Amino acid sequence: MKKVVLTLVLIFTAIALQAQRNVDRTNFRAGVNGGLVIGDFSEAYSFGLGVDMYHHWGVAKPLDIGVTAGFFNAFGSKENISAGGLVVETEFDNIQFLPVGASIRIYPTSSAGFKIGSDVGYAVGINKGNKGAFYYRPSLGVDFSNGASELNISYLAVSDDVTFSSILLGYLILF
Repeated sequence: MKKVVLTLVLIFTAIALQAQRNVDRTNFRAGVNGGLVIGDFSEAYSFGLGVDMYHHWGVAKPLDIGVTAGFFNAFGSKENISAGGLVVETEFDNIQFLPVGASIRIYPTSSAGFKIGSDVGYAVGINKGNKGAFYYRPSLGVDFSNGASELNISYLAVSDDVTFSSILLGYLILF
């Protein structure tokens, strides 16, 4: 799986460098995100915070492709389990991922402010016992200040035997 992701990233980079002559919308963006953990892990983890970094190349007027990397930490919660008059308090450790992959953004309208996109790659597990897995993150975003910043909402999923998922609100700054 890691070889496939690396190959896709290299192909996207080669296409982007070739197409760079056609559309000059190359940019580097970095920012923060936060949101609620949902799905299989929602009882053990309440919310998460992360950082994102993107480098995009404009390959056509309505299309950017690029690479992405980041860090995401979901905070473990405390749970009380009671059975037969006995109460046991369980605390879940934080779960941490380093997602890396390819990124695509599509501008469906003539104004370049609204975009839809997705990131696909591998989320490397950082904490003990977390081996990582396939990573995908569809998103919707809006540019502000003539593209100098972006507000987005996304669905983060790290999928192996079970899926770790989160709904995120993010803010990115153009550099």
